[in-house]
Amino acid sequence: MKKMKDVPEQDRPREKIAKKGVASLADQELIESILGRGTRGKDVREIAKEICGLLKERPGKIRYDELISVMGIGPSKAAQLMACFELGRRYYASAEGSIRVTKPQDILTLSLIAEMRDKRQEHFICITLNGAGEVLDSRIITVGLLNHSLVHPREVFADAITDRAASVICVHNHPSGSLEPSPQDVAITTQLKEAGLLLGIQLIDHIIVTKSGYLSMKERGLL
Repeated sequence: MKKMKDVPEQDRPREKIAKKGVASLADQELIESILGRGTRGKDVREIAKEICGLLKERPGKIRYDELISVMGIGPSKAAQLMACFELGRRYYASAEGSIRVTKPQDILTLSLIAEMRDKRQEHFICITLNGAGEVLDSRIITVGLLNHSLVHPREVFADAITDRAASVICVHNHPSGSLEPSPQDVAITTQLKEAGLLLGIQLIDHIIVTKSGYLSMKERGLL
């Protein structure tokens, strides 16, 4: 593999972005343009190739500690890459996806939901929807302890109001692996439904996810 210094200037990632647009770059070139340079013992192209391998193995799930394990990536570069990935997830994935929710399975394709299924702590997420049932955004509201998460309706609906959402879907994981709703799950669902009625923002569903499956409170008749 050529080192970056041996690549003609017009073919280098940052120059190609300026002349041809970012869409013209391959995945490895995108990583090269973010990193900028390599280290004394490893060229940026080698580092970028290894990171691309990780991304392909774990799409949407790459972790900070995995980046740190790549020779030539220190805390600063790892943080830089994670920040870029998160910006892309927040501002482009949701905008381009235009996911329309018609059934509980539709939200399982969201990257944030896929990530939380493996978490060891309970994460509570709110998904905001427009009047057509299309996803506007998805956000982590709280991160709880091993077996419960404390959430207040005002935290759930604050961003929904900002998004001018017509409805919301709440999702949380059970690290224990059990899909059975707890009394606390049922209670918060009732509170959220009532708060939504007052605000004019409907709670469409509250979904519990684990590594092996999901449970819809609506389908269970608890909403």
